[in-house]
Amino acid sequence: MKNEKLLSIIQFLLLGNFIVGFFFNQTGTLFGGLFTTNALMAFEKSILSLGVYLISLLFSDWLKKSEHMPEFFILMLAALLGMFFMISSGSLLMFFLSLELSTIPVAAMANFDLEKKISSEASMKMILSSAFSSGILLFGISLIYGVTGTINFAEIPTLLDGSPLQILAFVFLFTAFAFKLSIVPFHLWTADVYEGAPMAVTSFLSVISKGSIAFILLTTLYKVFAPMQEIWYNMVMLLSIITMIVGNLFALRQQNIKRFLAFSSIAQVGFILVGLSSNSIQGTSSVVYFVLIYVFSNLAAFGVAGAIAQQTGKERIDDFRGLYQHNPFISWILALALFSLAGIPPTAGFFGKLFLITAGASKGNYLFIIVAALNLIISLYYYLRVIRAVFMDKNEHPIEKIILNPSAKLGMIICGAGIVLVGLLSCIYDYITALTV
Repeated sequence: MKNEKLLSIIQFLLLGNFIVGFFFNQTGTLFGGLFTTNALMAFEKSILSLGVYLISLLFSDWLKKSEHMPEFFILMLAALLGMFFMISSGSLLMFFLSLELSTIPVAAMANFDLEKKISSEASMKMILSSAFSSGILLFGISLIYGVTGTINFAEIPTLLDGSPLQILAFVFLFTAFAFKLSIVPFHLWTADVYEGAPMAVTSFLSVISKGSIAFILLTTLYKVFAPMQEIWYNMVMLLSIITMIVGNLFALRQQNIKRFLAFSSIAQVGFILVGLSSNSIQGTSSVVYFVLIYVFSNLAAFGVAGAIAQQTGKERIDDFRGLYQHNPFISWILALALFSLAGIPPTAGFFGKLFLITAGASKGNYLFIIVAALNLIISLYYYLRVIRAVFMDKNEHPIEKIILNPSAKLGMIICGAGIVLVGLLSCIYDYITALTV
């Protein structure tokens, strides 16, 4: 009962934090340019706050049964604070410190299933990969400081001339982003960590962590390294194509739902890079809009998978066969989520991917866009494979009725409504575009 009351209070405070995020926002800088904020950054932080609130709803059953629920929220909110600082970073020093603050607590969260060896392995893999990427990032920062004499975001663009050493420094810096975003070929830790970590932590990693890195990558590419656009465009384009193809091909082979969603998220990152490549207002608004949609879509899928795993221990896609027979509500929520991730109209995912591809097409590189569109078709197969298993495949022993508590049900309803309404209400995209101008 103690956990239930505490969880209700935390959920109320998280909802309040999300709502307050739309008020009392100011534009400006602090601490000599280390911290900067504007209306778009405030909205990006509100998206992450919404995601954390939804996680507290969707995985309330697991949280109530955890002996260390307060510690879990302390770690998660510490990581969220680091992401807020990261989005508002005005220098590479602030960026590095906030990135570490957002990463280390998540590594501890990955080991939250203390009785499971696979959870400890996931935590160890994440720590090692994060340490490796942090080392690369620090080396890149030292090179940038060496060739420009500054680490301030506002001063770096005026000192860039595209010299080989500056290009090398940028490659090291971008590699650190690639690790955190699971861009191929820096994605190898992703599926193992997703599979081993508790479902709530996996969803946080997949949605909140990736969203925050996508937001700061926008700032880094569009503002800090804008003079090197011709160089990084080719890099982003190539990595986008490879990431989409590898993510899709490996998702085809997966049986575990966590690994399936891991490779699915890698493919989604490939589409985010398509929008990023445009270096325009449309590129910024399409990426922010897509991350908002991704929060609803991916958390809905993880929420359903988490409810099933919590009550039955089943995580294989084959176990989902005939799910609709006894569980029509969660079956439809899962279908909505997968339709959105696949980009099928009229879900919001269709509009999200349409705007990303349109932004990417503004450069006139139509071969790049054709490859992205072909990858959309490949992704249809593996998303529809799960939907077919849920609604059409026969199963002699289908999953019995899953009892959802009111919090989890509310979380799924919010996600389902978000998947439909964010796409149909054009005012949301217009609002994001207005913030980017």
